[in-house]
Parts: sequence; C-alpha cells; structure tokens
Amino acid sequence: MQKQKLGTSTLEVSPLALGTMTFGTQTSEADAHTQIDMALAAGINLIDTAEMYPVNPVTAENVGKTEEIVGRWIAASGRRDEAVIATKITGSNGGFVRDGRGIDGETIVEAVEASLRRLQTDVIDLYQLHWPNRGSYHFRQYWTYRPGDDAPEEIAANMVEVLEAMERLRRDGKVREFGLSNESAWGTAEWLRLARETGAPRMVSIQNEYSMLCRLFDTDLGELCCRERVGLLAYSPLATGLLTGKYRGGAVPEGSRMSINKTLNGRVNPRSIEAIEAYAEIAERHGLDLVALALAFCKARPFMGSVIFGATHADQLERILSGAELVLSDEILSEIDAANRTHPMSF
Repeated sequence: MQKQKLGTSTLEVSPLALGTMTFGTQTSEADAHTQIDMALAAGINLIDTAEMYPVNPVTAENVGKTEEIVGRWIAASGRRDEAVIATKITGSNGGFVRDGRGIDGETIVEAVEASLRRLQTDVIDLYQLHWPNRGSYHFRQYWTYRPGDDAPEEIAANMVEVLEAMERLRRDGKVREFGLSNESAWGTAEWLRLARETGAPRMVSIQNEYSMLCRLFDTDLGELCCRERVGLLAYSPLATGLLTGKYRGGAVPEGSRMSINKTLNGRVNPRSIEAIEAYAEIAERHGLDLVALALAFCKARPFMGSVIFGATHADQLERILSGAELVLSDEILSEIDAANRTHPMSF
C-alpha cells in the first residue's frame, strides 16, 4: 500500500488507517492485537487512538483503556517502528478527564505524559486536539449551530499557550507532529496563522467526519486544507456501519453499534436510509462491495490524508482489506456526486 506524506509533516502514512475506538468495549484485547497485525501486514501503518477511548459507551472508568491495549501490543510485538501512532487530548468534556478541564498549556503536557505511559512508547507520532475548547458544530450540532461569544483575543491567547507547550513537547522529543480534530475552517486558519507568527509547530492534519453521507468538508475546509496542505484524517467513512449495508431493511445485528445506540448519534433517519439505498444501488450495478465503494470514494478526495476505519471484529477487517486497493472510475465518482445532490445533508 503506497504511503504519502501527511500534510507538511515528515510522516509517511498509508491511505487507510486503523481506528481503535472500540478496543476495550466491543472489541476484545486479543481481537484488537490481531487487527493491528492484520493492518500492518496489509500495508496500513497509521493507527489512530485517543485518551478518551474506548467508546460505546464513553465512561470515566474506561478512559485510557484503548491506549493501554495498543501499548501492550507495542510492548509485546517489538514493532513500534512499523507503526505511525496517533492519539488525542480530550477537549472540554463532561468530567470524563481532568474534571472536564479543556486544553491549555498544562493539560496538554499532562495528557501527553499519560498517553506515553499507556502506549508504552517514548514518542507520539501525531498528537491531535480532539475538539476545540470553544465547542464546534460536529456530531449533528450544525442544525442549530451558533458561534459562541468567546472573545477572539481570548481564543488566540489560549491557542498561543497551547502552541508554546507543543513546541516544548516537540523539542523534548515526546511528540513529532500535531493535528486538529472536529475543527472548523476558521479555527484551522487561526491555528495556522498563529503558528506562523510564533514559530510554533504547524498543524499538519485535521480529523473530521467524512463519508458519502457526510460531506460538510467539501467546500471551505476542503479548499483551506488543499491550499495549506493540511491532510484530512476522515473518521466514520462508513458512517458508523450504515455504509456497510448491515442495517439495510431495518436489520439490527446483535452486538452491533446500533444495538447499543439506536440512532447512531443522530445518523439514522428516513433521509439517510434513502441515501444509503442510492449508494448501495451504485455499488450493486457496478458489481462492487458497498464498503469498498465508500472507502475508495473517500480516498479519491483531493484533501485526503488518510481514511480511518474501525472494525469491531477481525472478520470485518478482512472485508475492508479485500477491497482496500479499489480505485473508482470517473463514471462511478460522477454517479456518487449525482446521488449526493439528490440526498444532501442526510443526517
């Protein structure tokens, strides 16, 4: 699997990345370690985690368990140099981490140190800010989104404080590169501007939701990231399983994410069901697996750094890997765009 530079960084990453957010809840440790081995064997080198993982559900008791599982794989395998390890600091939260305190110069250092211990490594390749302190429109909040009343100068002061701490972490050899997550075009532009002005580390990536069902990134953020060479790390490219086809016809497999979360955090509604059928019809007409179609579409986008998928079980990963090399024709890409115009903003 051919690697590419992530943004302006020195990191060489595969076009697909292994997400780990179910490691420790829905995914057992043994299965998780098997998945990492399978991914590396297939040429996937980017492994994405976060201090708040696992999810389904997120609890204060579970915080850090996924990093610990990845860390035990690192310690047992001796293959640390084969993987690009990405993790994240939790932003302002409901008290799951650091009593809900957001990201500042102290908390980012504290969080990095804790992640290094759990991951059993000396350095984190990519360290991301999981979501901005000021809040964001992601996770279906865009329907009623209004920017907060945070003063721009206060936001900038916090960003500079964080950038200065990032510079110390990089200088100390604890983090190689930094990125964003669940950010907006304005927020990304501010991080880039302030990094230029202060000489601090530049954000090389942004991890936002992106799939055939969720294409908010296509316009302003898409242009910003193309022009500024900030790679998108797309999460939920299979729309939390909706684009695998396993929920078609009202099916809810036992142990699936929908069996735990009925609406998949607001993604399930009549509009999204119609859109899924449209994309499934395209896949079937061309003799393609819907999963392969969905991932290949994401890989084809001009701003893509890597596409992060998750597999609850190793057999699901086998299906993903079987179509990992698919490249879509211009004809199929045009049909996907036409379906998007018919079914925009489906959730």
